[in-house]
Amino acid sequence: MSGPIGLDMQRKEAWDKVTGAAKYTNDYVVPGMLHAKLVTSPHAHAKIVALHSDEALRAPGVVAVLTGETYPVLCGSVLADRPPIARGKVRYFGEPVAMVVATGEPEAIRAAKLVKVEYECLPVINSVQAAVAEGAPLVHEDLAGYEHVIKEVYPKPGSNICHHVQIRKGDFAQGFAESDAIVEASYFLPQSDHVAMETRTARAEILPSGQVVITTSTQAPFSVVKMISKNFQLGEQEITVKTPLVGGGFGGKASVQLEILAYMASRAAGGRLVKIANTREEDFVTSPCKLGCEGRVKLGATKDGLFKAVELEFLVDVGAYADTGPRMTEAALVDGTGPYKIENVWGDGYSVYTNHPYATSYRGFGHIAAAFCIERTIDKLAKTLGLDPLVIRAKNAIIPGETTSTQVEVTASNAGNLAECLEKLGQAVNWQEGTRIDVGNGKIRARGISCFWKTSSSPSNASAGVILTFNNDGSLNLNTGAVEFGPATKTTAALILAEKLKMDVSRIRIFTEVDTCVCPHYWKTVASKSTFMIGNAVLAAADDLIRQVCDTAAVVIGCTPEELDVAEEWVFMKNDRQKYLAVKDVVHGYKFPNGNAIGAQAIGRGSYIMPELTPLDPITGKGKPGPYWTPGAQAVVIEYDPKDNTYRFIKAATVIDAGRVITPKTARGLVMGGMSMGLSLASREEFIFADDGTVTDTSLRTYKTIRFGETPEYIVDFVETPCLDGPYGARGLAEHGIIGMPAALANALSMAAEVELDYLPLVPEYIWQSKTGGQV
Repeated sequence: MSGPIGLDMQRKEAWDKVTGAAKYTNDYVVPGMLHAKLVTSPHAHAKIVALHSDEALRAPGVVAVLTGETYPVLCGSVLADRPPIARGKVRYFGEPVAMVVATGEPEAIRAAKLVKVEYECLPVINSVQAAVAEGAPLVHEDLAGYEHVIKEVYPKPGSNICHHVQIRKGDFAQGFAESDAIVEASYFLPQSDHVAMETRTARAEILPSGQVVITTSTQAPFSVVKMISKNFQLGEQEITVKTPLVGGGFGGKASVQLEILAYMASRAAGGRLVKIANTREEDFVTSPCKLGCEGRVKLGATKDGLFKAVELEFLVDVGAYADTGPRMTEAALVDGTGPYKIENVWGDGYSVYTNHPYATSYRGFGHIAAAFCIERTIDKLAKTLGLDPLVIRAKNAIIPGETTSTQVEVTASNAGNLAECLEKLGQAVNWQEGTRIDVGNGKIRARGISCFWKTSSSPSNASAGVILTFNNDGSLNLNTGAVEFGPATKTTAALILAEKLKMDVSRIRIFTEVDTCVCPHYWKTVASKSTFMIGNAVLAAADDLIRQVCDTAAVVIGCTPEELDVAEEWVFMKNDRQKYLAVKDVVHGYKFPNGNAIGAQAIGRGSYIMPELTPLDPITGKGKPGPYWTPGAQAVVIEYDPKDNTYRFIKAATVIDAGRVITPKTARGLVMGGMSMGLSLASREEFIFADDGTVTDTSLRTYKTIRFGETPEYIVDFVETPCLDGPYGARGLAEHGIIGMPAALANALSMAAEVELDYLPLVPEYIWQSKTGGQV
């Protein structure tokens, strides 16, 4: 039989989702469950002078009121700098200052309003420039004393810089000296939100045995176990985390926040089951958001457009706490050159504390900012040299034998074929027609282009595990710790298994829920790495299963295991298919006619860890941050009206070198979703801060996202240069549709409006101000 890879397949959980039968964390109602509600700060930076909870404690139904002093711990995945509930002072608008636990949600809400907090306002750091200015107030006075959760974090005590990463490759001064043209510009991308359909929620209880059970909408259940264990001195065997289907994450649910609060609430309530669920407003500002960035790029090239040197500087707004900000800063700098050959690189990335909501992982993991900065600069350079924007990119596309900014040698396997992506992209959007065309009625049609690449920038010891078990009829159960939150990760894993075992994928059952007590460990469902890592673990588990089946069957058939093969739920001799057994007859041991039995239950075990990854050298930045890069090219076609500076999307295209596309329709859907997010992000999404640091657009009434009627024609295509380390040659692609969209849109609009647009979002008011200087 032909395998399922390369064919369009229905998701395993599809019917449950479309019929409404699928259950998410907040769908479960348990009799007797308590509810927790947060009291949050109305100030962005203030001392907590006094907190009065007596009246709240006397309110009907209230079981407990927690403050920052109840459990004085500091949390963080990189730096341990964040108290679950503010202690001593608040550092961002919306930060929790108390938590009320009550018998019902209405009771908790009413009591939360009775908690009185006295504040003394402090100077607000409302931008990264203000944060790094000489004599700036400190967001964290105790930065020097914070625990480094990972070794590779380099804060600067006495400043608002919680991490500095640098790259030094080649001789950048000589590179600029050899350049005939040099362009330099600064860029700005604001903080914004993930806007997942399901807001974050968690519930926790402590059983009489002391076992902690947490159910949560997370992308990282094993990280929850680790952080609860570390901060509350519990053995990991004492903690079970369960994650059902998750209603969208986009990186925002990889951070651990509500789970800690839920545990603390349960502990304060004598171990009773407690649920905490964000409102949309809390999801915007109390829980972590997308980073902001101010970037500066200086790029030099010869007169024929060959890049000679680049200088990069990223000031990353991580908000009030570090969380994954230092990792994202590093990821942005690592791939900040774009997928181009540049021999001389000087780069600095700074993770900067501000009094903004703290940032965590977001689709693209810092690469949106990196791509925006370099791709806008390339368009400026092309304009200076009089070169076509597509041609200059194709001329500089990185090829095998060259090196990345961190000095990893490029191969076709680990970096794909950007040139072919560009060729396909040009055809898809009819690039040869021109980049700026007057279409009549005063309207301008313009095309913008960008490229991207992304590696994982994940911990070098990130690992994945898979367990396979047989049912009596020969069907299989696939058990993995990956979370299902949209990308069809587990369906993809089942397809890879079906391909390996040459069996019908409908005979493979997946477990949609993750339970850390019974699922094999998986680092996190992030970084577009699940197909790669889980897929490789599936192949290892399948090999283990085949070996066990063949070992037992060989005794029965009377041959060596090496002479056998497995396909279509049969095990048979390779050179004589008349000698065979049904797989179902041997997977739980084989019973002879006389009643004797041999063998054992076949249980496939597989794991995978990415080989040869290394941390970056703190001086040069040399190192291997990921196993491969996924490159691609994107374009946006817009129609612009100069009269009022409005525009509409006509077409958006993406071509990605995916290595091998496992499920084409699912892959296209993932990429299209990313493209839509990218256009929304670029055209309107931002946190708007008042002068006092408060966020003024904390609901979907004021924070706008793209509407269905505004979406353009989407074109998604693939190049397939196999990644030799990937399952059947596959690379990750789930995040990549978003990465270059803002840059492509800005390039198109800059072409159309004939003005350089270097700040996001690209709203008509900003275009007007850029063209006129704000003068009517």
